[in-house]
Amino acid sequence: MAGTCRDSHFYYYGIKFALSAYATLFSILGLLILSVGIYAEVERQRHKTLEGIFLAPAVLLLLLGVTVFLVSFVGMVGSLRDNRTLLKVFFWVLLLIFLTELLLIFIEIIFENKMNEVFHSNIQAGIRHYYDDLDFKNILDFVQEKFSCCGGDEFRDWEVNQYHSCNGSGALACGVPHSCCIRRVPGGVVNTLCGYRTLDKERLELLGTIHVRGCIHAVGLWLKDNFEATLAIVCSLLLPQSPFARGGGEELPALPGRRIWGDSSSIGTIPTGKLIQRNQWRHREQSWAWGWS
Repeated sequence: MAGTCRDSHFYYYGIKFALSAYATLFSILGLLILSVGIYAEVERQRHKTLEGIFLAPAVLLLLLGVTVFLVSFVGMVGSLRDNRTLLKVFFWVLLLIFLTELLLIFIEIIFENKMNEVFHSNIQAGIRHYYDDLDFKNILDFVQEKFSCCGGDEFRDWEVNQYHSCNGSGALACGVPHSCCIRRVPGGVVNTLCGYRTLDKERLELLGTIHVRGCIHAVGLWLKDNFEATLAIVCSLLLPQSPFARGGGEELPALPGRRIWGDSSSIGTIPTGKLIQRNQWRHREQSWAWGWS
């Protein structure tokens, strides 16, 4: 019964449609990410912003877009053409990505303090070049305003920037950007110098002026407080990959008279009708040969 179900047209086309739809959807998603990355990279080069993979989100978007598109495109072509070799490549790469994501999640959970140190060092490197990299500047400003935070570990991280250092000169010296300031009226006019001379003050003195907690802790607390949203994000990334990753070693079902490209025992996909027609022509050729003999 199970073998009959697996050999049925419904099972074959159901698996093929699901895989084709999945691969096509992520191919389009990869193209969108790649397009955004290309646009961001063009803007970054035009403004001559800082080089570096950690300080250039455009580079990360380009790598992510290319990876998603190529892997999904291989799966889409393999499913549409019934190419077993491409399907196996797609499944094994997908399985590798799936296991890597699980490994990163476990590393983040087990080595939380070590990962926070890595994030802190990268954020400090970005803060040091805050005014040189427009991409990082816009992202950090958004995070600081969205999560009501300032800096990586705390607001004093801004002292590593030469313009905000207390040893510097100018209106920004010993201060923080306006994205760190507390907005009393949502959507109101922001005073760009609201963080003036705040780095040399104690935390209790700044409670009504700027956000004193770091963004690493703020984002971590938000993820813990919104556990359902965090779980939904993780599941949305892992669940679509899990059924196809598990099927990496399985072979697609073959319909009667239909052969899979890439199989060592077949040449290609030949419909049943064409097989019958080819056999009829071969029979006629043999009959003519016997007649002449």
